[in-house]
Amino acid sequence: MTSSAQFPAEVRERIERCGVIAVLVIDHVKDAVPVARALLDGGIDVMELTLRTSAALDALAAIRREVPAMLAGIGTILTPHQVIAVHAAGAAFGVAPGLNRRVVEVAQAAGLPFAPGVATPSELEAALELGALTMKFFPVEPLGGLDYLRAVAGPYLHRGVRFIPLGGVKLEHVGPYLMDPLVLAVGGSWLAPRPLIHAADWLAIRELAATARRQVDQLRGKD
Repeated sequence: MTSSAQFPAEVRERIERCGVIAVLVIDHVKDAVPVARALLDGGIDVMELTLRTSAALDALAAIRREVPAMLAGIGTILTPHQVIAVHAAGAAFGVAPGLNRRVVEVAQAAGLPFAPGVATPSELEAALELGALTMKFFPVEPLGGLDYLRAVAGPYLHRGVRFIPLGGVKLEHVGPYLMDPLVLAVGGSWLAPRPLIHAADWLAIRELAATARRQVDQLRGKD
């Protein structure tokens, strides 16, 4: 299985252009479209809906239908059955916190772009063996942040690996991470925190997204 089949170039490029992935927990489907629109209005057009609530797949369907400009994927995929459900729901990509060979193989067979989670050299090698070059690195900050990521990834740079660091990443970390060629994009729940979603504070979420967008653009010389 080639890496392009695992995570197509067009999806990788879209994620890299965005720079920051909004990671969300949606408890009520009614919140899905407003939060997606708030993020999009702020300049963030990639989001990951986590499978931590029963609303996630219906939320994805609503976003795909009403906010088609948003690239919406699903995270916290833990089982092969979930892979099938996520693919059937039309997710743009899938993400897992860890590396489960059966999950990766089912995602490959289904044609779901998929980023397994890694945190050690052994996990990274296992992901490479499965054909993955795009990986989630989790939980990056508790493990030591960018220095730890660089140390783990060092022996594999010649393989062309790219990472999406998640876990404790805040706005102040965005600059150092995105300046490193190892990093495809960063992800974090701080763009649309659960309390703001519950409060329907779409303006605050839009402002958080806009702040992240400005920082990414400044780093890339677009401001």
